[in-house]
Amino acid sequence: MANRMTINYEKKPCYDIVFSKDFDLLLDELQSFDVENRRVAIIADTNTQRLFGDTVLHILEGNCKKVILYAFPAGENHKTLDTVKEIYKTLIEEQYDRKDLLIALGGGVVGDITGYAAATYLRGIDFIQIPTTLIAQSDSSIGGKTGVDFDGYKNMVGAFYMPKLVYMNISVLKELDDRQFYAGFAEVMKHGLIKDAMFYEWLLENMYEIHDRNVDTLEEMVMRSCTVKKLVVEKDPTEKGDRALLNFGHTIGHAIEKYMNFEMLHGECIALGMVASAYISWKHNWLSMDEYYEVRDMFVPFNLPISIDNIVPDEILKLTKSDKKMEAGQIKFVLLKKVGKAVIDKTVTDEEILNAIKEIYFSDEDAKE
Repeated sequence: MANRMTINYEKKPCYDIVFSKDFDLLLDELQSFDVENRRVAIIADTNTQRLFGDTVLHILEGNCKKVILYAFPAGENHKTLDTVKEIYKTLIEEQYDRKDLLIALGGGVVGDITGYAAATYLRGIDFIQIPTTLIAQSDSSIGGKTGVDFDGYKNMVGAFYMPKLVYMNISVLKELDDRQFYAGFAEVMKHGLIKDAMFYEWLLENMYEIHDRNVDTLEEMVMRSCTVKKLVVEKDPTEKGDRALLNFGHTIGHAIEKYMNFEMLHGECIALGMVASAYISWKHNWLSMDEYYEVRDMFVPFNLPISIDNIVPDEILKLTKSDKKMEAGQIKFVLLKKVGKAVIDKTVTDEEILNAIKEIYFSDEDAKE
C-alpha cells in the first residue's frame, strides 16, 4: 500500500502525490485517468531513458491507445525553448491532441520542460510527473512551476501548470550517482531551514541512513520534505507572497550556476547560495555566529560545497540583478530569522550581497595563508 499526499489548489484537491518503493502501482494510478483511450507520450532525457525508459514503456504498452518515448539530451544546457520545440514537433507528427497525456520521466529539467510543453501545446494538455531524482522528488515536481532557461538565465520563460499526478518510486534514488544524490539533498536541507527545525534536526540524526540510502529513511525524508513544500505552495500557489521563501539560497545560487555555465549542479550552487544567505542573516543579527557556522558546516557531511574558488564576486553580484525574483529593481532576498523560520527581506544592499559572496569565495590568496 503506497502512501499518498493530496496537494490542494485554491483550497480544493488538485492532484495526489503517490509515494511507492517500485513501479508496481503505476498502471493502476494511470488507469484512473482513462489511459486506455488516450495517446501517451513519455518525455525523458537520455539518462532516464537508459535507466527507466523501457520499464515505464513496458508498463504502458498495450494499456493505452498509443505510447511513444521521446528523449532529449541530458543536461541543464538543454533546458531551452529549442527542446520544447522538438517536443511540439514530435507531438504534432504523432497526431497527439488535447485529450492525450504527457508523462515527465526524469529529474527537474525533464519535469520543468515537460510541464511547460504540456501547458502550451494546444493551449494545455494533461501531464503526469514521475520524478526520478532527489531534487525532483523532494522539490521541483510539486507545485506546478514549469519552464525553461533563456540565454542561460534560469527559468525566465514558464507557466504555472499543475500535473494530474506525481508518482514517486523512492527506490530509483539508489540509481543516482553520489554527486547527483547529494546535490538533490540541498533542496531537502532548504525545506528544513526555512520551515521545519525539527526536520532539520531529523536530517542530522539520520545522516548515516541517508548516506546508505536506506529506502525507508529516504521515503520518510522525501515525504517530510514534500510536506513543507505542500504547506508553502497551497498557501501561495502562484508566488505572490510566501512561496518566495522556497527561493532561499537561489538568488546567489542561480547567479553562480550561470557564471559557471551550468558546469556545477543546481543543488551545489544552491548550497553555496544558502551559506551566503545564512551569512547575511548573521550580519542582520538574526542568526548568532555559532548558528551561522552550524548551518554552513551542516552541508559538509552531505558532500555539498561551502566555498568556491573560481568566481569573480563582482560578476556574481551583477548576475543577481537578472534574477527573475527582482521586484521594482529590488531583490526579494530570503533570510533566516532562525533555523526553521525564513523571511523575505527587500532591504538587503548590494554591499551586503557582495560581502556574502566574498564569504564563500576561496581565493588563491586564502590558499597561501
